[in-house]
Amino acid sequence: MSTNYITAKYGLKGFNPETFSFVWTTAAAVYASIIALAIRASRDQIYPKKSIKAMLGLGVSTGVCMVLSWSGLACLNPVLSSLIWRFFPVLAILSGVLFLKEKLSRYEVVSMIIMLLGSFISVCGRWQLVGKGVILTLLAAVVGAIQLLIAKTQTDKVHPNILVAYRVGIGAVITAIWAFVSGRADFDVEARYWAVTLAGAFLGPCASFLLTFRSYRYWALSQSSLVLTIQPLLVLPLAYVFLNSLPTFKDIVGGVIILTGAFWLAWIHIHRASNHSK
Repeated sequence: MSTNYITAKYGLKGFNPETFSFVWTTAAAVYASIIALAIRASRDQIYPKKSIKAMLGLGVSTGVCMVLSWSGLACLNPVLSSLIWRFFPVLAILSGVLFLKEKLSRYEVVSMIIMLLGSFISVCGRWQLVGKGVILTLLAAVVGAIQLLIAKTQTDKVHPNILVAYRVGIGAVITAIWAFVSGRADFDVEARYWAVTLAGAFLGPCASFLLTFRSYRYWALSQSSLVLTIQPLLVLPLAYVFLNSLPTFKDIVGGVIILTGAFWLAWIHIHRASNHSK
């Protein structure tokens, strides 16, 4: 999933966010559909009547999330974007607490406050430059948490490959509507941007979610989401190698604080899980 920030940022140098969202999601839908059909699923698996409303909600939230997240990334460097996305696991955890009756301790609340402090430091004094991107990214994280919540409730009913296919398939329809209705659909882009975008669409919205949704069969939503806290540590070297991009000093300071809160949150859950296993 960490490759999203690199391949998408590169693709956004050629595409506008609306067209990129459409191309990215549509390509992922093609890949996911091929994989879903390859498992030779039964008709009931391919068309899960009892879960169709959930599939629709998953796809619509995915489409909205795509448009918001890539519009936000277009305004930010990939490292800062990945740091702001650390609130994605937090929101997923809160969703688990609110809707799946998972528990939240006061120490977890403190760790979340630390993450908020880190975010404030990262954007302090330059809100005019990064404010739009931060707001769009946080909105994308909210919608993203909704789609993971829906997916978690369906993983025992629908095969993960089918879930991913519905996720990006319906999402592609939403991004297509947005791109064409807004009048921003523009496919006259150099081949190199097409190549990176199509490759990234397989790695990110397709392959990474095939694995993520499988993890929901073994872990709680909060546990799976906590693994995402390590993403900035992977995005930083990738951004430097492939985009020659480094975070600013404020990004680093704020990022360290955000990661401190995120890793503390992860430690709390690991400690809780170890106690339950005893």
